[in-house]
Amino acid sequence: MKSTRTLLTAAAALATAAGSLSAEEMTIVSWGGAYAKSQLKAYHEPYSEKTGITILNDDSSAEAVAKLRAMNEAGNITWDVVDVVASDAIRLCDEGLALEIDADTQLAAAPDGTSASEDFGDLLVSECFIPQIVYSTTFGYRTDLVGDTPPADVCAVFDLDAYPGKRSLEKRPIGNMEWALSCDGVAKDDIYDLLETAEGQDRALAKLDTIKDSVIWWSAGADTPQLLADGEVVIGSTFNGRLFSLIEEQDQPVAMLWDAQVFDLDGWIIPAGLSPEREARALEYVKFATDTQRLADQAKYISYGPARASSAPLVGQHAELGIDMAPHMPTDPKNAQNTFLFNYEFWADYRDDIDAKFQAWLAK
Repeated sequence: MKSTRTLLTAAAALATAAGSLSAEEMTIVSWGGAYAKSQLKAYHEPYSEKTGITILNDDSSAEAVAKLRAMNEAGNITWDVVDVVASDAIRLCDEGLALEIDADTQLAAAPDGTSASEDFGDLLVSECFIPQIVYSTTFGYRTDLVGDTPPADVCAVFDLDAYPGKRSLEKRPIGNMEWALSCDGVAKDDIYDLLETAEGQDRALAKLDTIKDSVIWWSAGADTPQLLADGEVVIGSTFNGRLFSLIEEQDQPVAMLWDAQVFDLDGWIIPAGLSPEREARALEYVKFATDTQRLADQAKYISYGPARASSAPLVGQHAELGIDMAPHMPTDPKNAQNTFLFNYEFWADYRDDIDAKFQAWLAK
């Protein structure tokens, strides 16, 4: 397990060095990169300063479901709070591997007294899920490698004649199957009904077959930004916050392709089976980290929309660049003219089976 120990408070470090008391620790699992940095600045550092608790960061969220299943089987839960996408939270909740949360008694109300359940609204997609952000998986492209006609829609990914060269796609079916069917002429409203069938799954894979030899498959969110920065791909998918960092912070010759961005939710779950002391501490952390101000603070560092309605008016400028963050959010009206709303329930139900089929197709 890849884990980075980060001591976040001088007080905790001094106490440990003096041997007078052992600083409390908790392991928080996330995705790494610019996203983990935004959590560090908005959540971890202020929480550690407030409590003296040392945060151990672990970048294993991509394997969260499998690892929590294994930990549960072994009876040894080593994680305290885990960042997961909504569909994984639903799976973990259904399997009894995540703690059920009562939003109105265990999470902070909005500053005006609005209950947490009303403030989060429809984003509370599972009894175990505490939303943080709305993000999207979308595409970035090299502005110097696309000729005089930059891509205007997502189907450019499948157009090897107009945009020759390598492209990068995530090494999983989510998003890729939806884009493939859409670019094969399936209406947006019909995509998930079709994907429930073997015929629809085969049709999506057949469309992906048309570009398979030109794809570099990625597993980590940092992969596509690096491939774009190195000029190894002409276009590639990743999380919109990663592309924001590449374009605005690193000043690379890359532009966003917002068309058919796949909206998704990301948030916290607390593993089931923690000791009462660890469970209480984890609940204290998520209550702090998902209050109105903390979620707005995260948007100072990365272009993800805060999950609370009360946080949105507080989104201001980037903490270091001084640019307005609202126009860089996936939810900005100019960016959201053609979005694809991720179906959490579908992927919670079909993920394991379609994953197996997708990986078998990749291996051919």
